[in-house]
Amino acid sequence: MLNDEDKRWFAAQICGTQDSVGASIACYEQRIGARLERFQTTLLAEFQRWALPISNDERSHSDALRTTDLELEALQGRVEKLEGK
Repeated sequence: MLNDEDKRWFAAQICGTQDSVGASIACYEQRIGARLERFQTTLLAEFQRWALPISNDERSHSDALRTTDLELEALQGRVEKLEGK
């Protein structure tokens, strides 16, 4: 088990401070929070980079389908006219 002196030494190594254990813990929490924020930002940026091509593909496919639908309707109209319906 660590005594207070050991905890202060660890805190000094991690945070560069020899204050109380509570201050050391607060410093450590702050460092973890900053690392977590950087991690979240990186993760979100990578997800957006990955998702952007999929979104663009989806848009181009939907445009192509709309165009195909319009052409199909025009062809159906011509066939109906030829069949006399």
